[in-house]
Amino acid sequence: MPRFSSLVDRVAGPGADAWENHFRAVEAQKRGEDVIVLSVGDPDLDTPALIVDKAIAALRNGDTHYADVPGRRHLREAIADRHAAAVGQTTEWRNVLVTSGAQNALFVAAQLILEPGDEVLVFEPAYVTYPALLGAAGATIINLAPLPGSGFRVDQAGLDAAVSARTKAIFFSNPNNPAGTILNSDERAAILELAIRHDLWIVADEVYGDLVFKGGFVPFAAQAGAAERVLTVGSLSKSHAMTGWRTGWLVGPRELIDHGERLALAMLYGLPGFIQEAAYAAIVEATDVPRAMTAIYAARAAIATTALEGVPGLSVLPPTAGMFMMIDVGATGLNGAQFAASLFNSESVSVLDGAAFGRAARDHIRISFAASENAIVEGCQRIRNLAEHLLLT
Repeated sequence: MPRFSSLVDRVAGPGADAWENHFRAVEAQKRGEDVIVLSVGDPDLDTPALIVDKAIAALRNGDTHYADVPGRRHLREAIADRHAAAVGQTTEWRNVLVTSGAQNALFVAAQLILEPGDEVLVFEPAYVTYPALLGAAGATIINLAPLPGSGFRVDQAGLDAAVSARTKAIFFSNPNNPAGTILNSDERAAILELAIRHDLWIVADEVYGDLVFKGGFVPFAAQAGAAERVLTVGSLSKSHAMTGWRTGWLVGPRELIDHGERLALAMLYGLPGFIQEAAYAAIVEATDVPRAMTAIYAARAAIATTALEGVPGLSVLPPTAGMFMMIDVGATGLNGAQFAASLFNSESVSVLDGAAFGRAARDHIRISFAASENAIVEGCQRIRNLAEHLLLT
């Protein structure tokens, strides 16, 4: 067999391996087994009918041809208006590239700003696909551990010390996946000041910005001086229960978006038109949906927190946004990988090993609220069962 490129090694690793229990759980569910899946952020909620109807209508009206590669202008205008309202700064449709989900937007961003030899600063815990998408660009990841005992807050001193002559960018999710934490104003200001001082790109993955439980969310690009170096990644996957639609975007300087259009031409050739029409309806007409989604996830977070707080061997970090929660299981005598494996084998519950998000979370597991309240209650009871059993043996 001819040789593969080195890319196959750069996109492999713990991030990809972390899904093994999840895939096993999904297959077991399909067989009708009593399995609870708390391992993936795919909402159990359906896409609102208004959005679905727009796609169906577009299809019936013949919207089955090639669409504008960077996104239809009215959709790009809607995203630009949405972004401008959030950051308080002028944003034009030419600053927007429509992508096949946030994952595609992150990949595009990495390809446009990174090359072999570059270093990228990544805050731990970090979303599991970051190593692969950054590795695909040939960049080296410099993982930044959080302040000890801070609940995964950014170590600002460590960030400054990590910058080298090869540093090119900073990647992070805010609100954070998996921890559900949100950067505060001091952290945002310190990160931007450092980026300006060292002339770095910032890629702010803000997929969960619409799912903040209390108070408002301040996008990273809302800061003065951010526009020329901050790339904002957004999506409708979680805010409108549209994971399968693959609708996302990248907002940034016009020149970068122009480059992105050429890359999109080479690898995707545009999002289907009927999906773009559904996305437009989601942004312009279904404006109340994110608020309803937030209420649902906040309620589920409260249920899980109540169910697991005070359980011997477990330490819960209640999230302030998103659809996930981190649980420190180190006091049970197992690390996250061992606990996740035991939980699936003995209790038929799938969760993610925290080490998939970085070494700082290796004693944690991540549970998802993208399941019914009954499933979350039962899943938490089974997690409790395992923790109690481990402390008794």
